[in-house]
Amino acid sequence: MASVSPSPSRSTIATPVRRSPRAAFAVAELRRLRQRRAIPPVSVGLGHFGEVVRNDVEFLKNKIGIGIRWANEAFRVPEVTKSAEEVFWLRHLEDTASPPLESQSWPQPSYSGLSGVDLFMADVKALEAYAGYFYWLSKMWSRPLPEVYDPQAVSDYFNCRPHVVAYRLLEVFSAFMIAAIRLRTSSDKGTNLESSGQNFGMVMKETMLHLGPTFIKVGQSLSTRPDIIGTETSKALSELHDQIPPFPWPEAAKIIEEELGAPVESFFSQFSQETVAAASFGQVYRGRTLDGSDVAVKVQRPDMRHAVLRDIYILRLGLGVLRKIAKRENDIRVYADELGKGLAGELDFTLEAANASEFREAHSRFSYIRVPKVYQHLTRKRVLTMEWMVGESPTDLLSISSQYHDFESHEKPTLEARRRLLDLVNKGVEATLVQLLDTGILHADPHPGNLRYTTSRQIGFLDFGLVCRMQRKHQLAMLAAIVHIVNGDWACLVEALTDMDVIKPGINTRRFTMDLEYALGEVELKNGIPDIEFTKVLSKIVKVALNYQLRMPPYFTLVLRSLACLEGLAAVGDPNFKTFEAAYPFVVQKLLTENSAATRKILHSAVLNRKKEFRWERVDLFLSKSSTRKRSPLITSSTEETSVDSSSNQTDKDADTVSLVLRLLASTDGVVFRRLLMAANGTSLIRTFISREAHVIRQKLCTTIADTLYQWMVGILRIRSLKFISLPDPPPSSAINITVKDFKILIKDKRVRVILRKILESAKSDRVLMLRFCWTSLVMSLTTTALTCHRFVISVSEGYINYLSLSAPVTLPT
Repeated sequence: MASVSPSPSRSTIATPVRRSPRAAFAVAELRRLRQRRAIPPVSVGLGHFGEVVRNDVEFLKNKIGIGIRWANEAFRVPEVTKSAEEVFWLRHLEDTASPPLESQSWPQPSYSGLSGVDLFMADVKALEAYAGYFYWLSKMWSRPLPEVYDPQAVSDYFNCRPHVVAYRLLEVFSAFMIAAIRLRTSSDKGTNLESSGQNFGMVMKETMLHLGPTFIKVGQSLSTRPDIIGTETSKALSELHDQIPPFPWPEAAKIIEEELGAPVESFFSQFSQETVAAASFGQVYRGRTLDGSDVAVKVQRPDMRHAVLRDIYILRLGLGVLRKIAKRENDIRVYADELGKGLAGELDFTLEAANASEFREAHSRFSYIRVPKVYQHLTRKRVLTMEWMVGESPTDLLSISSQYHDFESHEKPTLEARRRLLDLVNKGVEATLVQLLDTGILHADPHPGNLRYTTSRQIGFLDFGLVCRMQRKHQLAMLAAIVHIVNGDWACLVEALTDMDVIKPGINTRRFTMDLEYALGEVELKNGIPDIEFTKVLSKIVKVALNYQLRMPPYFTLVLRSLACLEGLAAVGDPNFKTFEAAYPFVVQKLLTENSAATRKILHSAVLNRKKEFRWERVDLFLSKSSTRKRSPLITSSTEETSVDSSSNQTDKDADTVSLVLRLLASTDGVVFRRLLMAANGTSLIRTFISREAHVIRQKLCTTIADTLYQWMVGILRIRSLKFISLPDPPPSSAINITVKDFKILIKDKRVRVILRKILESAKSDRVLMLRFCWTSLVMSLTTTALTCHRFVISVSEGYINYLSLSAPVTLPT
């Protein structure tokens, strides 16, 4: 192509030309087209053609994105969307200052024989009534959602907005239909059971994330029950605890400024804009106050109240329909109301702050429980500021302990993570029992996302939006229920359920007892303890109660939720974990050490019959479990480290039981035990003591007393001062060893003498029994003396022989 250049004799000066953005864009496109025309055509294959097509598609996508951004800015699409949402929810009609209105019904016409004037006046009054009703109806549109959950107020709000409910129902139905189609198409590919469970969990997780916070809460609760939904499904749903998409920082900053009344910089010297954790109702940021304290700032998600209460209203409608179909007399909609109260309470962060402070104060005396401090001056309804807690979550510990396939090369980190996980599980069990049976303030949502294992080996609790407060009578009834379930006393269990407000007056208790025995009688026992999860027992009780049209009290539902989370965590950490086996020693110790009329009544009903005679199999179970708790520390690292021979275990348990009885008789903690001995039938005590079944107990008693007398002889004869003898300490026969000092206190204690005198006087009339008792006591005294002298002589002989062997001259070989 020929080009034309300017004449050299003419000087041209470049003048800048201002172009509009559209003109600049057109010029750039024109230049690009000229460049493409200047390139000679080249013969290419299909691969190059595909590359050209891809480049054109990317070019179109880029230009379309530019066009969309330009349209958003030009036509203000976000503002229009926000306004449309306000119109959709009819928020422009809400009036926060609207006074409470009385409910009115549609006016009913009345036709009695009236004159024309009377009918006209009646029509006028009817029109006035209709006008008043429509005026009241118009006022209902202006009422906002209540701050505190009220079923009637929530129903009035959404009755005025049926389109919102219909749209949500369509959204939920379509989401689960899509999930069902995905599961159906993936199941046709012949996958195995493990991958099928994992796929199901992933689909359910995505569905619940799409449906919002209420369904995320449900998924979090289900993720703690691998025994119900399967391990792979539970693992997938557990991601709902810490992998929820966060909302943008500008919205969070706007909420903080609206709640605190000033910019973020006015209250915090440092504040990270990156989300530390995103939960179903809010997300957490890390900051530092002006005085240098590290804090966690929890910010509520926008428009949470409307979304949550809408789902609760739909659930309540569904339960109402189910009630009509099933023709139930009791109103099952109360379960939706209880859930609504709990979730609405979680939306008010000031209530959560009060719960956290109360929980912290109630459990301050337990060193293994850690609760962060609340900064009240930086807390409002949608912003919560608490002390920053450093620790590992159970999910992290589980992933570390199970992620290494090559166990030998990663043995140390795997064992250490497993040890920390088991320590967390055991302390979680202990903390839950303390909350349930001692303090009465129960964390009702202890899923893995709300627990931490700190560097100081404490269990840390987070998120106090859902807390259950139990009355004292309900705590005692729960304590009694555990004892009666273990002992199989179904009639006493029914009495405990009545005290727990599960069984209402007017129920046929005899028939209820038979149904309860049929439901729970098939539970297998392991070492005298039911080999079943506690929540399954409570679920069976609930199932029987529902057959009698009974309604569970509100606290009972929260207790079930809390125990379900705990057992789910324990099952993941230790597949052999059994709730009753872990809880019963705590229950027994509480009954044996808490001196109150209510606990004494429970203890007497458990171990004494109507004739005040001991049920020795239950007494043995009580004392063995109590000695187990006394013998072992609060937490054991793992079951493998403490595995010994079963026969030696049984021997140690018998010795511990005897030592525990001797120690309790003279200790300050033995008030309940001494009262129990005073209330029991003395004749039956002596008869059982001299029986063949008590031979092992008498033998262990002789051994324990012989050990104590041996220590006394070594001390009083000053054998240790001799040069040629170095006596080791006697090997303890039990972890709860009786010392010489304890034995002297036991002999001098007047209370023990009173108990023995009462027992002997009650059996004095039976001379044959007294003669057998005296003979048994004489044999035990001779046996104890013989054991003591035998141990003393053997120890002195061994010490002397060792001295001679060490001091003998050594003959060197020549």
